Amino acid sequence: MHIELWQWILGAGAAVLVGISKTGIPGTGILVVPMLAYAFGGRQSVGIMLPMLIFADCFAVLWYRRHVQWDKLIGLLPWVVAGLVVGAIGLWITGRLSGSVDVIGRVIGVLVLLMLVINLLQGRLGNKLTPTSKIGIAATGTAAGFTTMVSNAAGPIMSIYMSAHKLPKKEFIGTLAWYFFLINLSKVPVFLVLSAVNPQKPMITLQSFKLDLVLFPVILVGVFAGKWLLPRISQKAFDVAVLGLAGLAAIKLIIG
Repeated sequence: MHIELWQWILGAGAAVLVGISKTGIPGTGILVVPMLAYAFGGRQSVGIMLPMLIFADCFAVLWYRRHVQWDKLIGLLPWVVAGLVVGAIGLWITGRLSGSVDVIGRVIGVLVLLMLVINLLQGRLGNKLTPTSKIGIAATGTAAGFTTMVSNAAGPIMSIYMSAHKLPKKEFIGTLAWYFFLINLSKVPVFLVLSAVNPQKPMITLQSFKLDLVLFPVILVGVFAGKWLLPRISQKAFDVAVLGLAGLAAIKLIIG
């Protein structure tokens, strides 16, 4: 896989944002999705991004392990698993068809915008339509599982879900850290199987993993930058940044 200079630049920028998203501002992670997709193509970018996320997850779990709120995740996980299964089927189907990746990206963007609208209007819509109700948990978990499987783009959905619980910054980061660490690890064998059954359109290759190894030191820069940034940004600015970046990235996914 020959990589041009501009691809290296975008890849390095994405690596920094991955680190920042795991230890500082979660919303920045969604910006990585269109950056890597533009540089390496939609399907291949998903496989390139996954090892980056797991590497950064390790630091987030280590630093914020005492701040996790497991009760916020237990009821969500069965629905996430259901979404992962649907997403895996979707990847298998799109791997056999041409021109389907952009359609999935637009669906993801619409889902994220819908979640944002519900979050912003939850005071008027009532508890039944919030991400913390039974219906909301089912919808959030399924959407998060699907989007993380097909594009590693579940960050905004999970950020909206966590924002609805009004958690302090460290609890917010710590809970997301453990969630994504476990979910991302579970995706590795799925991606390897999909690559084996469809070698013409693999998810993870030896070349993509070598690229990840080169970019791991760059991720470290983002990891430490995010840890430095977190205590220096106010709770209000933190919430606005999370939701605002999620909205901008969702629009980007829709318009392509």
